[in-house]
Amino acid sequence: MHAPLKMPPALPALGPREMRDLANAKALLENPGLTARLAHLLGKPIEKGFEMLPKGWSATVHRAAKASLLKALSVAVSTMAGREQRLASEKLHKLLVGASGCFGGVFGLASLPLELPVSTTIMLRSIADIARSEGHDLSRPEIQLACLEVFALGGRSSADDAAESSYWTVRAALAKAVSEAAAHLTQKGVARESVPAVLRFVTAVASRFGVVVSQEVAAKAVPVVGAAGGALVNVLFMNHFQDMARGHFIIKRLEDRYGAELVERAYARLAIPT
Repeated sequence: MHAPLKMPPALPALGPREMRDLANAKALLENPGLTARLAHLLGKPIEKGFEMLPKGWSATVHRAAKASLLKALSVAVSTMAGREQRLASEKLHKLLVGASGCFGGVFGLASLPLELPVSTTIMLRSIADIARSEGHDLSRPEIQLACLEVFALGGRSSADDAAESSYWTVRAALAKAVSEAAAHLTQKGVARESVPAVLRFVTAVASRFGVVVSQEVAAKAVPVVGAAGGALVNVLFMNHFQDMARGHFIIKRLEDRYGAELVERAYARLAIPT
């Protein structure tokens, strides 16, 4: 007589509250891109700003984006590790990044190597603040890298098509680089530019972050933007990544409890917000 088959335990199901959280995350992650928001703010297409930029500006933007991410990784998150969970200070960070945007609005592309590291570090601190408010431990290397991963959301590299800009596809593309960089941080506890694992991860994020930075720079190049407009553009830039961070860390909180596969399936079943 054969013994009865042992059935695997049933997978847990997301409850109503978790499904509401997931729907909120999807609404944030699938919202209109930064280009549409900037065009609405300025009342004109961003293409006008691109036409105002000098030759070779794209390479300058991407170099500045990569350098800013490396600097932010070594400074912003590590200084917040170990603090208790509390509500994120999103308004304070918007005020600070708006102030740095005044500088960029006055001096334009020439100020980028100075202004972008400052605004990126402020934004990463805000992202880390949001991660902590969702219950994540900032002393964990994988959470520190997940904070930087947010900068890859909402922007595409030149090789991407529309499908490849999706939240889950971007995460899958970064998964190996995240794993290797997390292993290094766990062993060494530092993020050095010369470490191949960290450099590969930052380069992968920078390829997408640079696209969004290009949109921000183009918006500031639109005539009559000036200091006040530069501040508004930076606040919108910050708001974009705060939305990405909130959605990202809601999902990671649910993954910690239910597993990534179940959360991704539930996310896919939700209607795309309109």
